[in-house]
Amino acid sequence: MKRFLGLIATAAGVLALSGVVTAQGGPGPGMMGGRGMGWRGGEGPCSRFEGASASQVSPISEEKAKEVAQEYADKYLSGFTVERVLPFTGRRHTMYSVELKNAQGELRVLRVNPFGNVMPFGGPGRRGA
Repeated sequence: MKRFLGLIATAAGVLALSGVVTAQGGPGPGMMGGRGMGWRGGEGPCSRFEGASASQVSPISEEKAKEVAQEYADKYLSGFTVERVLPFTGRRHTMYSVELKNAQGELRVLRVNPFGNVMPFGGPGRRGA
């Protein structure tokens, strides 16, 4: 009898908890839906470019990606210079992986998207030989 009452109490607790989640509108942003999920929340994938869709914005060239990455390095990674720029295919356009090195041989990798935004990639470390 005690075991049966324990199962009923557990089931009631789970039911009450699910009721609270449902009453609050389900999972919040960043989980499985809701506003703030970029294009799933009603915005386009590149909605920050006002008045232009992703197909209307011209992608940057390899030289421009190198220049943007060096500007980022000058501002945030003093002593690092661009060693090489490696293009790769993004969702619709070419993106760039930029390798930076300093005098001690440390390596940093940046990603430059087709619109010129720079994103650090990974943590500090050396590439295996």
